[in-house]
Amino acid sequence: MVHSDQALATFAGGCFWCMVEPFDQQPGIISVVSGYTGGHKDNPTYEEVCSDTTGHYEAVQITYDPNIFPYEKLVDLFWKQIDPTDRGGQFNDRGSSYKSAIFYHNSEQREIAEASKHALSKSNKFDKPIVTEILPAKTFYRAEEKHQNYYQKNSFHYRLYKQGSGREAFIKNHWKPSYSKEELKSKLTSLQYHVTQENGTEKPFQNDYYATEDEGIYVDIVSGEPLFSSLDKYDAGCGWPSFTKPINRNEIEESLDTSHGMRRIEVRSKGADSHLGHVFDDGPTEFGGTRYCINSAALRFIPKHELEAEGYGAYKQLFNQS
Repeated sequence: MVHSDQALATFAGGCFWCMVEPFDQQPGIISVVSGYTGGHKDNPTYEEVCSDTTGHYEAVQITYDPNIFPYEKLVDLFWKQIDPTDRGGQFNDRGSSYKSAIFYHNSEQREIAEASKHALSKSNKFDKPIVTEILPAKTFYRAEEKHQNYYQKNSFHYRLYKQGSGREAFIKNHWKPSYSKEELKSKLTSLQYHVTQENGTEKPFQNDYYATEDEGIYVDIVSGEPLFSSLDKYDAGCGWPSFTKPINRNEIEESLDTSHGMRRIEVRSKGADSHLGHVFDDGPTEFGGTRYCINSAALRFIPKHELEAEGYGAYKQLFNQS
């Protein structure tokens, strides 16, 4: 059941395994369900849909709070997961069931989707036409349970699949912000550049945020993407800002770091690919036992009372819940 303060959004972007993670954990998102829509058969199975005989698209249906995460932002996030110029599917997944589409639930959604598609067409971002369909929503059938939240249930295979399908490379090459060395050096201080671009480490106890206790969020100094919240910050005694978790795990990349003769897990921001710090397993056990040890120089702090003015109003809900 969708409550009066909630709404539905439905998107087809190729394999639905890859369309849950980008929306999941965003502020104002209540649920993301994988399923089938747009076809002519009741209650189709995965095998039937993949055979391209039922007319269905693999899709996700999102229940969201439009006051926190408006439909315009959902559509913008949708575009950044797909190749909108592909008529025959998405990446290595071919066939009509893998085509991209926006299924609108009312006239307002249709107008927003069409305006967004028109703007993308005029942006010259792609040298081919934008062919993603904008269609009226039809009955949405929930997919089998093994396909729900696949990125969490089968994280290793999911990462291999996303990389092997060509989706990950396309998103990085076409949708991720890119910055020249000159741009970054003019935008960042020498320390910020050293930390984020050269995998540097600032001095403990001599950085901006290790002792900050104000309420607010910490964003990537390069791209502004939200990374951590003061609600998850604690004093680990190490001299660097420490957090028990990121705001959205999907915006963080973790990988093995063997530099300096050590074995550590490096933490980078997914959007800007900024080096942030490292994650350790010596954090508070009551909060999962992880400690994200992050360089202040990789972050910018946005106080709670400035979130709206700075364009992060959706994140005020974090503090309303606490």
